[in-house]
Amino acid sequence: MCKIMIHGMGAMGKMVDEYYDGEKIYFDPSTDNLTNIDASFDVIIDFSHHSVIVPLLDFAKENQMPLVICTTGLSSETEEKILEYSKEFPIFKSGNMSLGINVLLELAKLGAKSLKGFDIEIIEKHHNKKVDAPSGTAFMIAEAIKSIQNLTLEHGRVGTDAKRKDNTIGMHAVRGGTITGEHTVLFAGIDEIIELKHQASSKAVFAKGAIEAALYLVKKTKGLYNMSDLLKGELS
Repeated sequence: MCKIMIHGMGAMGKMVDEYYDGEKIYFDPSTDNLTNIDASFDVIIDFSHHSVIVPLLDFAKENQMPLVICTTGLSSETEEKILEYSKEFPIFKSGNMSLGINVLLELAKLGAKSLKGFDIEIIEKHHNKKVDAPSGTAFMIAEAIKSIQNLTLEHGRVGTDAKRKDNTIGMHAVRGGTITGEHTVLFAGIDEIIELKHQASSKAVFAKGAIEAALYLVKKTKGLYNMSDLLKGELS
């Protein structure tokens, strides 16, 4: 098995540690310095914070190190850097590492293709400590739908003139308690509703997906990959 560096020792980093039986090292970006790290490992799994991704990308580029990015809330500038750097070394990025969510994406595309004229709403729910909103997964769902229909996002509604706009996807974020993650896609038509829903009951599904992604990525030399690539029959 390959040697993994776990970048970020929050709840998800600890979960990766728990579920990966192979050799690993740990990096806490709040206290450690990348310049002091000996790159004697095979791949990086990142569950950290969007503010520390650029230094990590630079480190991975310098060492040509496969990098799995699970952190969400990335800026457009960071996204552009990821795309550019992936031309030199392999990067795997997904807003959600769950197998089920990525099946939901395909179902959402099917709904967008088949249910023209239906109003589409995305509702995501997470724990009260999540800092970014809407979630990266909600944006993934929206992009999947937008690849089929030319729609724009409408973030929530408030006020006395909040009638639903045409050609939009409504996006709503709920925060509370210890909700691990729940995403619902609502297709509302005349006299009928279709609802697609994924609920994660444990963070373990994300850790296991990240580990599978890491084992997949070490076989690559360069390129930008996501869960769709992983699901094409190359699970370890």
